[in-house]
Amino acid sequence: MAQDAPTVVEVRRSRRRTATVSAYRDGDRTIIAIPARFSHAQEQEWVAKMLARLEDKERRRHPSDDELLARARELSERYLEGRARPTSVRWSANQGRRWGSCTLVDGSIRISTRVQGMPSWVIDYVLLHELAHLLHSGHGPEFWRLLEGYPRTDRARGFLDGVSFVQDAAHAADGGADPGAGRPVAPLADDPDRRAPAGASG
Repeated sequence: MAQDAPTVVEVRRSRRRTATVSAYRDGDRTIIAIPARFSHAQEQEWVAKMLARLEDKERRRHPSDDELLARARELSERYLEGRARPTSVRWSANQGRRWGSCTLVDGSIRISTRVQGMPSWVIDYVLLHELAHLLHSGHGPEFWRLLEGYPRTDRARGFLDGVSFVQDAAHAADGGADPGAGRPVAPLADDPDRRAPAGASG
């Protein structure tokens, strides 16, 4: 993700490091740890490499609406034989407890802004989940078969369940009423315009 201001880079040399280089954000600073034996030229080379890698990683975790749509189309081709054809995909701040939703009548998909910053494979799962809903409105066996080809479905669902648990626990600790108390959290919910008929799995 592009930075609004020049990045403050702090290079830390370590005698314990022999070959590995790491980088991470710490507030408005970027910390890059390198082996103590690196020359100045090597330091400059690896600082440039690690900054580029961090920015690429952050961009993938915060894609634009256009990038979301392009990614959704790629995922449809790879895992759904191109059968799901979204007309638009955008970030949405009014999804409530849902991670995403879609509307069958116009093929639009909305992804909760709460997903921003999550690992790219989790974002891919949320996109695929909504793409699958363009083909099946409920959560029955046929729907889940569509997601079998994605190798991180179970891991992504576990990740989202964990996030929901932590958020609910923090909300309860703050003295707020837990909106999920007494009922399971559905990571992704149907849009009213594409909801399955009464009696179908939802």
